[in-house]
Amino acid sequence: MLTITLKPGKEKSLLRRHPWIFPTAIDRIEGRPDEKNKPGATAVVQSASGQFLARAAVSPKSQIRARVWTFNENEPIDHALIKRRVKQAFAYRAAAVRETDAIRVVFGEADGFPGLVVDWYAGKAGFLVCQFQSAGVEAWKVPIVQALIAESGCPNVYERSDASVREREGLPLVTGVLAGDEPGPETPVTENGVRYAVDIKTGHKTGFYIDQRDNRRLVMEHAAGRDVLNCFCYTGGFSLAALKGGAKSVISIDSSGEALAIGKRNVELNGFDATRAEWWDADVFKTLRTLREQGKSFDLIVLDPPKFANSPDHVDRAARAYKDINLLGFQLLRPGGLLFTYSCSGAISADLFQKIVAGAANDAKVDARILRRLSAGADHPMTTSFPEGEYLKGLMLHKP
Repeated sequence: MLTITLKPGKEKSLLRRHPWIFPTAIDRIEGRPDEKNKPGATAVVQSASGQFLARAAVSPKSQIRARVWTFNENEPIDHALIKRRVKQAFAYRAAAVRETDAIRVVFGEADGFPGLVVDWYAGKAGFLVCQFQSAGVEAWKVPIVQALIAESGCPNVYERSDASVREREGLPLVTGVLAGDEPGPETPVTENGVRYAVDIKTGHKTGFYIDQRDNRRLVMEHAAGRDVLNCFCYTGGFSLAALKGGAKSVISIDSSGEALAIGKRNVELNGFDATRAEWWDADVFKTLRTLREQGKSFDLIVLDPPKFANSPDHVDRAARAYKDINLLGFQLLRPGGLLFTYSCSGAISADLFQKIVAGAANDAKVDARILRRLSAGADHPMTTSFPEGEYLKGLMLHKP
């Protein structure tokens, strides 16, 4: 048996059921030589006094040296556990998610699969798209895929394990078919009455930002008759929602011409009036300054940038970038307008993000009102013991 013994006093976080173990907490790892450094091997974690704490997957090259599978001493890590947890994850989504066939069916630690993300597009005839982001779930890849197929009835599974976190785990970047057919260039999905084309093979994340579903609906509900500016638009998720909601005009800005091309096709896919939508291939920061200099203004602005802080070391630089775009957003917003602003940087807390936005409003001399605090949808649950799961945070603000 592989055993991780912690240093005295380092068991406190595990007693609070936090699922990550860092190298500084570990006194020693004991076991057979061939298992000791095997990525993903299961170990019993115990306190310095020998008290059982958890069973965890070991990742010898990661700064998260072990990720907890279970805190239950009587729960083995086996095929039965994999099947049981997949079934529970699907059952929860069936009850919690409506009006879409683009669903996150497994969300890492919140579903008992540390480092695993699975998105399901277009139902049984569509695709399950997996990201194996840790050594533990990588070691159980085959039974996980089998359980996903059995539970969903969808035979097509595609892997998008190409995020940089894999390299920090000492794992190679991998993409490709795990079962069934290979996805085509675009897979159509429907969300809140809007059709979107998803690029599963090369798009961001697994092809689509499923986490913004509820927030896109909110934009849809407030878009009627408004001039909308959608920044960092990607394939136009918020843009299509605004058009569906009756926006007067929508300008969408992104630096990816390929993403913008899909956005334009999404307009056609829904039969929207293309004259109400403009797609700009441009740098958002420079374009916002140009629009300010030109005296342009908008009724509704969406700021949904990529991750500015990849780690705590980048927080200061990210804070400056978030403040910059939000300052420009407030300056371009008409009186009575709405600003939807987001951060997907896990290293930026919700409190810090609100302070950054408040600083931007103050510099813009705007007494902004927070109408709502925003987050990911119900298929991205967060456990009470794992606050790191709350990576997406946002604010809906009104400019008096």
